Amino acid sequence: GLGDVYKRQKLYWYESHCKIPTLMNISFIKFRKIPLAWLLLTRQPLRLIVAIAGISFAGILMFMQLGFRDGLFDTSVTIHKLLDADLVLISPRSKSSISMSGFPKRRLIQTLALEDVEKTAPVNLTYLLWRNPENLKTRSILTLGFNPSDSLLLDDGFSRKADKLKNPGRVLFDKLSRPEFGPIEDWFLSEKKVETEVAGKRVLVEGLVELGPSFGADGNLITSRETYLRLFPANPKGSIEIGLVKLRSGANPILASEILNKSLPNDVRVLTKDQFIEFEKNYWKNSTAIGFIFSLGALMGFVVGCVVVYQILYSDVTDHLPEYATLLAMGYRLKSLFFVVAREGFLLALFGYLPAYFSGQILYSVVRSSTKLPIIMDTNKTILIFILILFMCMGSAGIAMRKLVDADPAEIF
Repeated sequence: GLGDVYKRQKLYWYESHCKIPTLMNISFIKFRKIPLAWLLLTRQPLRLIVAIAGISFAGILMFMQLGFRDGLFDTSVTIHKLLDADLVLISPRSKSSISMSGFPKRRLIQTLALEDVEKTAPVNLTYLLWRNPENLKTRSILTLGFNPSDSLLLDDGFSRKADKLKNPGRVLFDKLSRPEFGPIEDWFLSEKKVETEVAGKRVLVEGLVELGPSFGADGNLITSRETYLRLFPANPKGSIEIGLVKLRSGANPILASEILNKSLPNDVRVLTKDQFIEFEKNYWKNSTAIGFIFSLGALMGFVVGCVVVYQILYSDVTDHLPEYATLLAMGYRLKSLFFVVAREGFLLALFGYLPAYFSGQILYSVVRSSTKLPIIMDTNKTILIFILILFMCMGSAGIAMRKLVDADPAEIF
């Protein structure tokens, strides 16, 4: 307690000066020799445990909310990142991958007039109904149609799998799709014939790919354009949703996109691959409430943490106000006492962050295994949450410091 602090202060003075301290020289005692902040925090263990639990809860809440938000943005562009293209053509009416509009396929052919264009690949994209071959329930699945001779994904082994799509009615199933689509991977690996229906028509699974679900699509399916048009006959044969353009080595994608945007009609829009990724992310960030909701959840966790830390530090300062007044009477400056409260805030931030971090790791693992969403504890998120918790604790300590002004040395006499 503070009584032990006084004794240790006097002992330090006698050992260093061998004389009785006075009010004039006691202010020169090295205050940092006594871990006053630590002693104040540990004097009431139950209060310390409650404070750490409150801060950890706020940290876990921020970890989960930001994790879901970042997972949303990352999964929304899973396929976008895997596309083997330097430029991407889309319709100006397209909003995102869940709301793509078609444009004439001939626009993609017209890009070959640019010398830097090496090859192109037309791609159809829409949602179709997949029938679970085990329980016969239907579920929407994102379906991509392309020419098997073209390059679609950045995967060395994909071209070998794509050759199997040249036969009509063949598809490649994303093995990372949610289990509601059926035990497709298990059946396929056990060499069991996997046959089901897509949009009411029979298809045969000829291979597995690894793409991953997103907030917009629980599963993915790849097939040839010939099979795609058979599954979705309402789609005009001359219309596509995405046009992939591969440039020659050394070509500038930004310059090429600017040239094509000026030369092609306004019924098509040319984006670089990075711009195409940002196009998708911006939809989820700005055109939906999902990103705002997760950010608001993280903010609420921050506010809860601030309230908890402030209540703990304010109560601590209030309970020890006579002792703080005594220290002021002994010659300590108010600034030194401010540093004590600040150190308490820092210690609370450190002790509260560590349980939040390890708990977040465990919860992230559970979410990944349950939903197959790529929610990871990356360095940026780790640093951001620590800064938020530190700011939360130090800010609350700063507010609690105002109570120290009420410490009047005259009241102790």
